Amino acid sequence: MIKPVKFDGKKDLAPIPFDEKVCQLALKMKKSGLIWHPHVGCFAWDPDGIISSESPFPNRVYFVLSLPRFIDILGSVGQISEKLVWLPTWHQARLLYQTMGMKAEQGALLECDLRRFPGDDLIHLYGRLIAALEAKK
Repeated sequence: MIKPVKFDGKKDLAPIPFDEKVCQLALKMKKSGLIWHPHVGCFAWDPDGIISSESPFPNRVYFVLSLPRFIDILGSVGQISEKLVWLPTWHQARLLYQTMGMKAEQGALLECDLRRFPGDDLIHLYGRLIAALEAKK
């Protein structure tokens, strides 16, 4: 059996920020009405520790590499969506923003300030998505 190698935050480049702030904002997006259709290529947070297998990423964040494996663990695609919290990547969040018709401010989203912490761009985008979702309620 192959021994899994854990993510090492001291030397590995994170594909998304795995910190508590990003996870909590993703949970707020979910509570604000974000619909997630789980698929390969998504990161998901397991806030309640339902998945017994240890994650290679910090804070119980998992990557959906095999959807059937997650269905085996949680029972169905619906249960995955219900029990886990989707952590959209920057690219996925931008696509969501665009599909929600939020095009007027896209230019501001593309501005890159290299003095900011890299995760701040995703946090800003999550905040915009939350505002758009809550405005639709």
